[in-house]
Amino acid sequence: MDPKGKKILIADDEPDILEIIQYNLQKEGYDVATAKDGDDALVKAKANQPDLIVLDIMMPKKNGVEVCEILRSQPNFKDTLIIFLTALNDESSHIKGLETGADDYVSKPISPKVLVSRVNALFRRVNKEPEDKVIRIDNLEIDPVKFEAKVGGKPVVLAKKEFELLYLLASRPGRVFLRNEILNHVWGNDVIVGDRTIDVHIRKVRQKLGVDCITTVKGVGYKFDL
Repeated sequence: MDPKGKKILIADDEPDILEIIQYNLQKEGYDVATAKDGDDALVKAKANQPDLIVLDIMMPKKNGVEVCEILRSQPNFKDTLIIFLTALNDESSHIKGLETGADDYVSKPISPKVLVSRVNALFRRVNKEPEDKVIRIDNLEIDPVKFEAKVGGKPVVLAKKEFELLYLLASRPGRVFLRNEILNHVWGNDVIVGDRTIDVHIRKVRQKLGVDCITTVKGVGYKFDL
């Protein structure tokens, strides 16, 4: 994965953290900008259109979750990668972050090596060449080249991971995918996320499609069953 040309925005109200993250990502070859609070992050995100944004959850003016919600509501930022920085260790904070559209989170105190590894892993995952087989089942169509899903001919807007999750399950209708399989296929071995991550994204896919097509196999995993 070549970092050249990839733009990253870091938003945190602690100057020391901004400096160390910026230094380590620039060393890796990324083009890095910084923001000191939530409002500043929104201004700079809209001006620079970064490929990835690192957001501290506990920021003044607008917190990271609010910034993420605003950005995700705009078409230009639908596919922008977002990582939360959080000193909050409770599971509900992590779930809230994922529900608003974050791609990953890193807990404070930050290990620069861990953060750089997460950033690299996310870019590797989104840069993978998708399969080119269009899946058509009943009134559902899934096109991996266009990253587009349609229900009854009408497009459904899905985030990248939501789309990849749907495509994985729909590629083998009736097959039960174990949680570990789903995590490895969609998030990759380099990204550390919990089981609840899958549950959150399954729920969002179901809501957006409005079609009962993903079945929970209790204690095992999920299967596509339209």
